[in-house]
Amino acid sequence: MKPTIAIVDDHELMAKALSGLVQKFGNYEVLYDVSSGEELTRRLHLQLVPDIVLLDINMPGMNGYEVALWLKNNFPNIKIIALSMNDREESIVKMLRSGACGYLLKGCKPHELKQALDTVVQKGFYYTEFVTSQLIKNLNNVTLQNPIERLGINEKEKLFIQLSCSDLTYVEIADKMCLSPRTIDGYRESIFQKMEVKSRVGMIIKAIQFKIVDI
Repeated sequence: MKPTIAIVDDHELMAKALSGLVQKFGNYEVLYDVSSGEELTRRLHLQLVPDIVLLDINMPGMNGYEVALWLKNNFPNIKIIALSMNDREESIVKMLRSGACGYLLKGCKPHELKQALDTVVQKGFYYTEFVTSQLIKNLNNVTLQNPIERLGINEKEKLFIQLSCSDLTYVEIADKMCLSPRTIDGYRESIFQKMEVKSRVGMIIKAIQFKIVDI
């Protein structure tokens, strides 16, 4: 049975183009395309439940973040691949927190969309090259039996990493760990150096790779 897809995009032309493209891949069935998060929720309540949702971020009414959170809470088995023109770090992190298992730029090539769909079906997640290329290079020649020990990450730093993979801000993390924001800044810089990353996105992806946290 073919994996089923729903497309959510307020630009009808984009939605129809995506639908046609996915159908041409041959091994997926597009259940429907809708122009809003509200319409998606109505279809789901009618038991029209896809395996994967291709989800636009910038939409009137429920935006992509809100739709992703709603799906996470109500239909957690649906895999979400975010679609956006935006490659800013904060957007990527927010969608990952909201439940997306993949993030694609709308300007990506058709083969990358197919690869994303195939990988999500097989592995449950897909991270695009523009987010993970440097991380993958760093990991290519490294086999880690105990990454926490090898990287010299202590228990408090491990807790900081785990909390950073949640929806908490750094200030909220400081409060939860009963530490000052300045101390948390020090943890962040130390961990970035140990993990050889330059952003929170990088830290989250590498924490998943090293199984410090589960997605």
